[in-house]
Amino acid sequence: MARLTRAQQQERTRAVVLVAARQEFAEHGYGEAKIDRIAERAELTRGAVYSNFTGKRALYLAVLADAAEHARACAEPPLESPDSVGRALGAFARVWLERLPFAGDTPGSGHLQLRSLSGVLDTEPARTALAELVRFEALLLALAVEPRTAVRTRTVRLAELALTLLHGAAGLAENAPGVGDPFDLARAAEHLAGMALINDSEPPHLSFVAPAQSAEDQWAAPRGLRDEITGRQVNLDDDGVVVVLGVRRLSAAEEAVRSARLRDEVTIVVVTDDPAEIGRLARLRIADLVGCLRRVFAAGELPWLRIVFDDAGMVSAAIGRESVDDHTEVAIRVRDGLIMARADGRGAGHAVADRSALEGCGQHDSANSGRLTGEV
Repeated sequence: MARLTRAQQQERTRAVVLVAARQEFAEHGYGEAKIDRIAERAELTRGAVYSNFTGKRALYLAVLADAAEHARACAEPPLESPDSVGRALGAFARVWLERLPFAGDTPGSGHLQLRSLSGVLDTEPARTALAELVRFEALLLALAVEPRTAVRTRTVRLAELALTLLHGAAGLAENAPGVGDPFDLARAAEHLAGMALINDSEPPHLSFVAPAQSAEDQWAAPRGLRDEITGRQVNLDDDGVVVVLGVRRLSAAEEAVRSARLRDEVTIVVVTDDPAEIGRLARLRIADLVGCLRRVFAAGELPWLRIVFDDAGMVSAAIGRESVDDHTEVAIRVRDGLIMARADGRGAGHAVADRSALEGCGQHDSANSGRLTGEV
């Protein structure tokens, strides 16, 4: 029998720990679960568990992320997408609500099925990251709900309302399994499309964002990055906008989408200085959402936005940014394989996607500018 390489052995150990951890969390719940018992279940030492995971929270998030990634990989696309905003929200809700636990489920197994984060995110960075991720999820859902047009601000808000409804139902189901009829909840999500919402104007801080700096720089675009939505390899040399965002700044993706042209490739590169916990939280939430979207929307109707994770910081290093953290916001505009505009700091994605950046590159195109509008 061939001996396993060190990497293969580490992957095998990690898989064994995840299975044992899932059993422990299902039986005892997150609060009462013990690393010592997980190690015993896995027939490993406590040190072997900690060599793969920094602690119980990182391990719990890894268990949930592993389940979400498996569900995404197994998601079967429909033959056609829903034909209206209301039907799309209702269909998404029906798929999402399949996770609600039954009355006979144990609390621990119910929490795992819900991918519950109750009592897990007890630090300010993690809670802020989750808030940003929910806003980012709303943008992705809105891009799927209205795939053939410039997505409206109103649709993003409707998507956020739908997610609020669903997570509220999940929170109640945690403590009172069986409460809330999934079919009624799905119909409620569908009827959200008829709500009259006051239209929001452009975020006020964007008028104070400095214009992008013109450039004509060679760069070595990293290879091997994968789009979290389609699973395909991403070529960052494609003409368009690349925005590197820390997890606690992900809501700024909407600003880049709002300002980009219809034919631009927009890539959001997700970074963090805490891959063990904040990074796993981001992977969990995005994989979970995309898994649901793949079951509701045909492949050609999935969000056009490209999302890649860059735990190694390869993209930011290629751009010229030496370090990243959860508040990072740096962006470039690429044309013909060259960096033609740069921006760093709050509003960077908006700055490089904005028409002024296009004018600096000799690409003014007002007729097609703007993927996301505030029109009702």
